[in-house]
Amino acid sequence: MSAADDAARAPDGRSHSAIVWADALCEYDFGPYHPMSPVRLALTRQLARAAGLWDRPGVQVLDAPVATEQQLARVHEAPFIAAVQRASRPEQLAGADELIAFGIGGDDVPAFPGMHTASARIAGGSLAAVEAIHAGRITRAVHFAGGLHHAKPAAASGFCVYNDAALAVRHALDLGEERVLYIDVDVHHGDGVERALWDEPRAVTLSVHETGETLFPGTGFIQDTGGPNARGTAINVPLPARTDADGWVRAIRAVVPALARAIRPTLIVTQHGADTHRIDPLGDLTVTLEAQREVMLLMREIADEVCEGRWLALGGGGYAVIDVVPRSWAHLIAVVTGEALDPSAPLPAPYLEAEAEARTQHGLSPEPAIRTFGDDSPLQAADWAEGYDPDSELDRAVHAARRAIFPDWGLDPLYD
Repeated sequence: MSAADDAARAPDGRSHSAIVWADALCEYDFGPYHPMSPVRLALTRQLARAAGLWDRPGVQVLDAPVATEQQLARVHEAPFIAAVQRASRPEQLAGADELIAFGIGGDDVPAFPGMHTASARIAGGSLAAVEAIHAGRITRAVHFAGGLHHAKPAAASGFCVYNDAALAVRHALDLGEERVLYIDVDVHHGDGVERALWDEPRAVTLSVHETGETLFPGTGFIQDTGGPNARGTAINVPLPARTDADGWVRAIRAVVPALARAIRPTLIVTQHGADTHRIDPLGDLTVTLEAQREVMLLMREIADEVCEGRWLALGGGGYAVIDVVPRSWAHLIAVVTGEALDPSAPLPAPYLEAEAEARTQHGLSPEPAIRTFGDDSPLQAADWAEGYDPDSELDRAVHAARRAIFPDWGLDPLYD
């Protein structure tokens, strides 16, 4: 039995991991000129299948059911849900100025037919994964169509309609999880999840992102630490623009493992927006696929250490929809379901054919710039324990975050 087979099966022979998928997830589609094209989901699935990840022994494929209004109401307000339903009907799309108050309309979150069902299906996929983990049917799951972390209780925002990440955490708590740790490594601050769980002491939100001083949504500063009943449960690590791959990994290693050990969650939910990548058009970090893979592996290690491997990994942002996102999330699927992919391995020929077709449809050259799973950029990230450089803008940002956050969890910002 291979290492992937071992990782895919629990000791009693049950499936250890699952992939959430339904073809209808690609119906979350804001139109041909929107940055968040569903081609990124379709190509991720095609790459995962071509690489053999979909058919690994013992790996389940979980359906993504449409979340009910009652389920959505655990995070979202009823008037907002009703507004999304109105925006979903073609006859309502013309002259629907009242929808702007709910964040629907314009270039950010344009209305489209079927918006409610498509958005609720993404939420339902995250809820189904949480239920399977809580019931013990699986230990970990990946839902790469999820991670819509900007949606607010009463408004859509940042290409996100329903906040499946916040709903997953809330659902896990409703099912009886004692404490859930949500870790967000998207280039953008996970503001919607933080807001939805701001005063919930059983949920901890930890977001590592480009500083809001330079990037949407302009939030996520170290002084933002949670509501009056949940001080210290909102954790933010804002990083300077242009932080590179080594610095990004260094920052995450300097903060996340120690906090996870102190928080001691019973479940971890992570969000892996691919928009930290150096060619993403909507972010200013310069991260590589090798770095993203390294952080995925770190999240699995943390989950194995602190909560018996119980882990839900979500997708998120990512707007280099052909050149980056499918490769990034193929790495995520591999890490969740078993053996990690080799970044130097060539992309499968059947996938390259599908990619060439997608590139042509999007007005791009059919020849990909990169034909491997990685960027040919080996990591050289220094460990935080090796020393703090006061002349480094990144180190000063990480040091400030540790000083602000660590004492709330009984940690020493200088030595832990």
